[in-house]
Amino acid sequence: MLFNSIDFAIFLPVVFVLYWFVANKNLKLQNVVIVVSSYVFYGWWDWRFLTLIIFSTLVDYSVGRKLVTTENSIQRKVLLWTSILVNIGFLGFFKYYNFFLDNFVSAFRFFGTEIDVNSLNIILPVGISFYTFQTLSYTIDVYKRKLEPTKDVIAFSAFVSFFPQLVAGPIERATHLLPQILQKRSMKKEELIKGGHLMVYGLFLKVFVADSLAPQVNEIFANYKTLPGGSLVLGAIFFSFQIYGDFAGYSKIARGTAKLFGFELMVNFDRPYFSRNIAEFWRKWHISLNTWFRDYLYIPLGGSRSGKFKALRNIFIIFLVSGFWHGANWTFIVWGLIHSTLFAPLFLLNVNRKYLEPVKLNEFSLTTLKNVLSIFLTFFVTTLAWIFFRSETLFDAMGYIANLSFEFTNYLGFLWICIIAVSVDLIIYNDKVKTYLSTILLGLVIAAGIANTSSEFIYFQF
Repeated sequence: MLFNSIDFAIFLPVVFVLYWFVANKNLKLQNVVIVVSSYVFYGWWDWRFLTLIIFSTLVDYSVGRKLVTTENSIQRKVLLWTSILVNIGFLGFFKYYNFFLDNFVSAFRFFGTEIDVNSLNIILPVGISFYTFQTLSYTIDVYKRKLEPTKDVIAFSAFVSFFPQLVAGPIERATHLLPQILQKRSMKKEELIKGGHLMVYGLFLKVFVADSLAPQVNEIFANYKTLPGGSLVLGAIFFSFQIYGDFAGYSKIARGTAKLFGFELMVNFDRPYFSRNIAEFWRKWHISLNTWFRDYLYIPLGGSRSGKFKALRNIFIIFLVSGFWHGANWTFIVWGLIHSTLFAPLFLLNVNRKYLEPVKLNEFSLTTLKNVLSIFLTFFVTTLAWIFFRSETLFDAMGYIANLSFEFTNYLGFLWICIIAVSVDLIIYNDKVKTYLSTILLGLVIAAGIANTSSEFIYFQF
């Protein structure tokens, strides 16, 4: 079920009424409404994959309960690795089986040996990368004794399957979301208004920005061999705004929807295209995933505690893993490698200190020419890297870059969509204009929704 669909426009009010006006006096019943509605929301794509979520939920719930009853270190590690292997096993099979198989066959072919192996027609479950990491955070935190395991299987099921952020994040931590599920909630007018504003802004980013640019991006990337170089420059810029509008739009709709039900989700984007270097960009882009890798991969590998060389190694590992997390294609791996290469000098020169600091909103300032130039340079290299992210193959990405040139094209009119998106992103946090701006954005959403065909969110494939 898509946020930008008629189905969701009907689904959301029904769940809202059941949640606040039927089950409002019973916390457990409210959580049951969340679980059932989340399963309906997810099963709308393919009900068969509900078995994966339910099985993963039961495994991690059971592991959490067992971890609290044993002090034996070996048994605790066995329980932890049971959770990790089950969750990563599902993710690896559905997302990476054919990738590894194809590369295995290609490796043997390179040495002159043909292997006749048939790939499987595997359908990738929507959002598996997101809810896998979310439930893993619970098991790991319980194992590290940072969190007491819950005895309430309904509440835990609601945590794993919470429909606003189930299929594309933010990737919530159990330490943040689960306590909210376990405590009594009340409907607050101010939170409903804030939620509405977030949903409108998210729909603006998705429908007006991302969906308007998507046909142009598809056309340009599909025909990069025959189009003039200037069109390719704009195609790369358009994709930068498309993926931001698509993914940040989903995250904002998710946060707004959660507020309607009394929940606070973490901020997942903090105006990343106003970053002054790559380190700052990664502190502001897909924050929930990057902090997950920081806490559950970078720090366990040693972080920066064991000297510059090992810290640099750990940085390359998390960027490569982050690239591979996005998709079973060498283009994503190279995309991660590019960002790690750009990040490394900042780390060695200690420019990346803010990367490990908590996110601070509204800290952006265009006070100096240096900031402006730094922002443009960061956007430029980020946009070049996005070409690998968007291309079907490494050959396509290299060919696209080789054909770039700065010349006049027929796509300049669509730059206005990018300019409007930047302008809105600068002023949306101003409370004095938020209500008026939301009304304008809603009008743009309706107009763009009529003009454009509704499309899935890009990150659903991850």
